Amino acid sequence: MDDLDFYQFIANIKKKTGIDLALYKEAQMKRRLTSLRGKRGFSSFADYFQALSHDSELFAEFLDRMTINVSEFFRNFARWEVLANKILPRLYRESGKLKCWSAACSTGEEPYTLAMLMLRERHSFRDFSIMATDIDEGAIAKAKRGIYLERSLQECPTDLVQSYFRKDGVTYQISPQIVNAVTFKKHNLLADPFDSGFDLIICRNVMIYFTDEAKHELYQKFSKALRPGGTLFVGSTEQIFQPQQYQFESEDTFFYRKMK
Repeated sequence: MDDLDFYQFIANIKKKTGIDLALYKEAQMKRRLTSLRGKRGFSSFADYFQALSHDSELFAEFLDRMTINVSEFFRNFARWEVLANKILPRLYRESGKLKCWSAACSTGEEPYTLAMLMLRERHSFRDFSIMATDIDEGAIAKAKRGIYLERSLQECPTDLVQSYFRKDGVTYQISPQIVNAVTFKKHNLLADPFDSGFDLIICRNVMIYFTDEAKHELYQKFSKALRPGGTLFVGSTEQIFQPQQYQFESEDTFFYRKMK
C-alpha cells in the first residue's frame, strides 16, 4: 500500500509539473520525501499531494527539497585551475567566442565562478556567453540576488573575493558585473530540449541522483549539445567509464572532450 501511495504521488507530480521523479534514484528520493512529508504532518503521499496542490509555500518547499541546492564557489578548486589553464585556452583558440552552459546551476555559485574566471582573464577570453539553468525557480531567484554566506566562498581566491564581492554583515553580495555576465532560465534536464553548439557544458554533482537510464540519456543529449571538440565538465563522483559510447574522450580528470 505504501509503495502504491508513493508511485501514485510520482504520477501526480509528473502530471502537475512535468517533473518525472521516477528518473531519480528511488531509495534516495523516497527517503527524502517521506521525511519531508512526515515533518509537515501528513500520513500519506495522497494527503501530501492534495496539500501541495493548494499551498504554494508548501509546494516551493517540496521543490527545494526534491532538488539538491548545495553548492559553493570553486568547489574542488584544482579542477577549476585545470579549466582555467588548460581547457578554456584550447576552447578559445578553436572558437574565438565561447558559448557556455552551467546545467543544474542551483543558486548560481558555479556559473558565477566561470564568469569570474573569464573576467579575470579578459585579455584572453574577450567574447563569451554563459547560460545557467535549473529546475528550481526558487534557486534561480536566489542566484539572481547574488547574496551568499561566507561558507560558500571558502575556496574562492582572496583576490576574487576582494574584486567581485561586497561584504554586508554576515553575507557577501556579488558584483553586478558578474551577475550581468550570466543569463538564468528555468530548465528541466530530464524533459526539456537542449540548445546546441556549446563549447563548454558544466554539470556537476547532479548526475549521481539519477538512475543509470536517465544518466545514459543525459550524456547522449550533452554530447549532441556540444560542438565537436567541446568539453563536458562533471563532478568528482561522476566519472564516465565508457566515454566513447557518447563520442567523448577523456581530456583530463572529470573533463570529457567531444570527438571531432
